[in-house]
Amino acid sequence: MDTALDEQVRTLGEQRAYVRPDVRVVAVRGVDAERWLNDLVTAGVADVPERSSVRSLMLTPTGRIRAEFHVLRLPEGFLLVQGSDQPEPVDEILAPYVLSSAVELSAGNARPVLAPGDDGWRAALDPPAGSVEVDAAAAERWRIEHAVVLFPVDLDRDSLPAEAGLDVPPVTDTAKGCFLGQESVARVRNLGHPTRVVLPARADGSVRAGDVLFAGETKVGVVTSAAERSDATAAVLARVRWDARDLELRTPAGVVLAPR
Repeated sequence: MDTALDEQVRTLGEQRAYVRPDVRVVAVRGVDAERWLNDLVTAGVADVPERSSVRSLMLTPTGRIRAEFHVLRLPEGFLLVQGSDQPEPVDEILAPYVLSSAVELSAGNARPVLAPGDDGWRAALDPPAGSVEVDAAAAERWRIEHAVVLFPVDLDRDSLPAEAGLDVPPVTDTAKGCFLGQESVARVRNLGHPTRVVLPARADGSVRAGDVLFAGETKVGVVTSAAERSDATAAVLARVRWDARDLELRTPAGVVLAPR
């Protein structure tokens, strides 16, 4: 039993801890920065208080996810905090849209932290007062246990925000009007459903990311994230076909995933 890891995860759950993630940081400055960014990303950035953040996505015109990041407001503009494992740097995605706007994109020189919030992680320039730093293993287990879905781990470049419930506030501002991919997001939300969905589950046995999932004899999905716990269970996130979301899911070893 890893009691040190358990203690770190518990501290995160009590919102008394933070992690320093491996991230890219992009500064967005200029007199048009707020309007320009608000017209492109899914989150509403206009009402983000200074030194606060909101989780957001960048989509293709057809509503597929290209990037996930936090938008952190500063007195002089915004910082975009993006996991370094993502396939496309967010500044390279955004650069073609600058055109004649009074906007400047540059590398940020801050090293933000991530701390637990009501809707998953929140980005900040400094650790919350009285909090302690935990390691990446504790942060990852907390993320999986709290079903915080991550791109490109649980979602991929074919994913729609609706697969993980990210098509609603705060990640997607449904009231602000247009943003890139907005029509596709609204169409899925109002007229149908995605072909896949990410589910949180619990397993009474060994499960690993990459395990294929079956419903009966049919392959219906894959385990995208798994974290073993000290009680010999595992917290799991799994991406499965929409029509299999309510079926009993098993790994090839016969481990059953129970909804949580």
